[in-house]
Amino acid sequence: MKNVMKTLILALTLTFLAPSNATAQGMPVYDNTNFISFAKSLIESAKQTSQLLKTVKFMKDAKESIEKVANVVQQLKAVQRIAQHHNELFNVMQTDLNDILNSPYIKVEEIDQITNSFNSIVEHSLDTVDFIDEILSSDHLKMTDGERAKVLKDKERESEQMVADIGRKTKRYRAIISFRKMQDKINNRETSY
Repeated sequence: MKNVMKTLILALTLTFLAPSNATAQGMPVYDNTNFISFAKSLIESAKQTSQLLKTVKFMKDAKESIEKVANVVQQLKAVQRIAQHHNELFNVMQTDLNDILNSPYIKVEEIDQITNSFNSIVEHSLDTVDFIDEILSSDHLKMTDGERAKVLKDKERESEQMVADIGRKTKRYRAIISFRKMQDKINNRETSY
C-alpha cells in the first residue's frame, strides 16, 4: 500500500511540474469507414492488376501465335512461288526445248550440248524440290520457323534464277536459229542479175 501511495504521489507531482503547453489530445481517432474503403480499393486494385497480368499473358500468347501463322503463310507463299517457277521450267522444257531441238537449223552435234545444258537446270530444280519436301515434312533437321523461312526464301531465289537461266538459254538458241534461218535465206536466194 505504501508503494501504491508513493507511485500516485510521484505521478501527480510529475503532472503538475510538466510544462503547461504540453497537453495530450488522447488516442488518435481513426475513421473506420475510411479504412474499410481504403482496404476495398486495395483489393479492387489487386484484382485489376491480376486481370491486367492475365491480359498481358494472353496478348503475348496471341502475338506468338500470330507470328507463327505469319511464318507459315510466308513459307507457304515461298513454296507456291517455287512451284510456279518449276512449272515454268517444265513448260519451257516441253514446248520451247522441243521447238529448238526439232529446228532444221540446229546441227546434230549441238543437240547433246543443248539437251545437257537444259537437263542440268532441271536436275537442280528436282533436287531443290526434294530438299524443300524434306525441310517441310521432316523434323530431323531441327529448324525453327525463321530458319525454315530463310532457307525457303533462298530456294525461291534459286528457282527464280533457274527460270531466268532457262529463259536466257531459250532466247539464245532462238536467236541462233533465227540467225541461221536468215543466213540460209541469204545464201539460198535467187539472184536475177
